[in-house]
Amino acid sequence: MDHETEALAAQVVSGNRRALSRAITLVESTRDDHRQKAAQLLQILTPRAGNSLRIGISGVPGAGKSTFIEAMGNLVLDRGHRLAVLAVDPSSSLSGGSILGDKTRMELLSRRREAFIRPSPTAGNLGGVARRTRESMLLCEAAGFDVIFVETVGVGQSETAVAEMTDLFLLLLLPGGGDDLQGIKRGIMELADMVLINKADGDLATAARHSAADYRSALTLIHPRTHGWRVPVLTCSALCGGGIGEVWEKIGEYRTKVTESGDFEKRRATQAKSWMWTEISEGLLAAFRQEAAVRARMEQVETEVRAGRLPPTLAAADLLGLFYNESADAKKTVKGANR
Repeated sequence: MDHETEALAAQVVSGNRRALSRAITLVESTRDDHRQKAAQLLQILTPRAGNSLRIGISGVPGAGKSTFIEAMGNLVLDRGHRLAVLAVDPSSSLSGGSILGDKTRMELLSRRREAFIRPSPTAGNLGGVARRTRESMLLCEAAGFDVIFVETVGVGQSETAVAEMTDLFLLLLLPGGGDDLQGIKRGIMELADMVLINKADGDLATAARHSAADYRSALTLIHPRTHGWRVPVLTCSALCGGGIGEVWEKIGEYRTKVTESGDFEKRRATQAKSWMWTEISEGLLAAFRQEAAVRARMEQVETEVRAGRLPPTLAAADLLGLFYNESADAKKTVKGANR
């Protein structure tokens, strides 16, 4: 075990915020030497993780996710918890870095020492969450944070990834209903454990109540993913603070319900299995793209597919055949060298 990695792990456990930031940067790195150190770090810290409530927060553009997280976050801290916010921003197509920067959008929350905010770029990941969000959650838990918010980019068909790594999936919507209801993907609604209509203040207060009624009616046609839990639809105003306390109380009810029923542990176990297979899939894809024979042929095959001269099915079979042949030859070479 690398002594530097052991020292970093000890600093993370002690609550050193700079060490936690360095640890997350390490697990997010794609360098081979960093990946090895990250694996060692996670091996040390994983036994200390798992003792938190993981809340995924998604919502339509303009729903006020960052304002809601700041309002809810301050309430959570006032109740004696330690909060980590993994806020995921869209990646710049040029630099690969975050475009927005959530620390500037959660100014009050970022000033509190009991809170840790980590903005990370999606780096093109279709799940709407950063590539290593799961590892980052484990590191935050090992550092003593007992509530974790994961903010996603926005609502989309691929954003259901956040529900596969959190204990509660919260969907944030705008007042309106009607046409807006049609624009929400059914798959997202099926995954929601709680629906909130934000910006329920001023002239929008009445519209928010009507929207809540519309969504409650719509949810009666959808089977909730948590047995015995009726998905609540609440109104709140993150800007004014109205309804935020009621939301936290309902989250507490949900946690008690799933813990007593055993669904909490079952979901964590399912998530761990899903995480393993995701790592296998992404590892195989990375190895496929790095294979010399595949790289040499890939550009030509892509050109032929785009031009309509080669069916995608045959193109995939061609590249996979090269990959399998190269892998088989490599195994033969290793066996011959070991004799």
